[in-house]
Amino acid sequence: MIEILSRTDVRRARDTGALVAHILQTLRGSTTVGTNLLDIDRQAQRMIAEAGAQSCYVDYEPSFGRGPFGHYICTSVNDAVLHGLPHDYTLVDGDLLSLDLAVSLGGVVADSAISFVVGDTRPAESVALIDATERALQAGIAAARPGARVGDLSYAIGSVLAGAGYTVNTEFGGHGVGSTMHQDPHVSNTGRPGRGYTLRPGLLLALEPWIMADTATLVTDADGWTLRSATGCRTAHSEHTIAITDDGAEILTLPRS
Repeated sequence: MIEILSRTDVRRARDTGALVAHILQTLRGSTTVGTNLLDIDRQAQRMIAEAGAQSCYVDYEPSFGRGPFGHYICTSVNDAVLHGLPHDYTLVDGDLLSLDLAVSLGGVVADSAISFVVGDTRPAESVALIDATERALQAGIAAARPGARVGDLSYAIGSVLAGAGYTVNTEFGGHGVGSTMHQDPHVSNTGRPGRGYTLRPGLLLALEPWIMADTATLVTDADGWTLRSATGCRTAHSEHTIAITDDGAEILTLPRS
């Protein structure tokens, strides 16, 4: 299903996006060496409840997961890149952590992810991975406007990632959002320009470039959810929800000052 939102629903989406951005930035600010992933999940749960919002994850049960997710945020560490199931792990200096959060507020969903290094150590490989995904995300957003095609966004994202020397996995990518978390169209992190669905005002997209340092192959963790690099290399993931407007793309999950 491809859902085109009304102007009223786009206004609601701005509130949802602001909430997602606020929660992620608050979690980033409170996450230090010694923070446990389960504490991050509990803090996300509290903030979602206090805002009167609903988690898109806790009851989520897709075909690629093992039963309901059962948690409120994805916490992916180092070689984990997607769908990281929170568990009893205490972060150490230099860990690369990705937080991915989707909530529904007022009947509209927003989805965003950030990656950052915990503590004072800044491994060059981790910094480069994060930088590449953030630049690819901005390139995809810049290509998003009415009349553009999904392939134009995929091409823009993939060009940055390939230019930085990374291979791209196409099993998971960006997607439409609206009244539910995962909708069409699928937005691959690489593609050919001029192909695919034509963007129009009212369409919400979650763009999410993610990469692994030296492989494009994923393996599923024993928990049935967490996706890791097949080689054990580090990974990164950046995501924003955008709304297609008459003037271009509006980033809904950009942190507000």
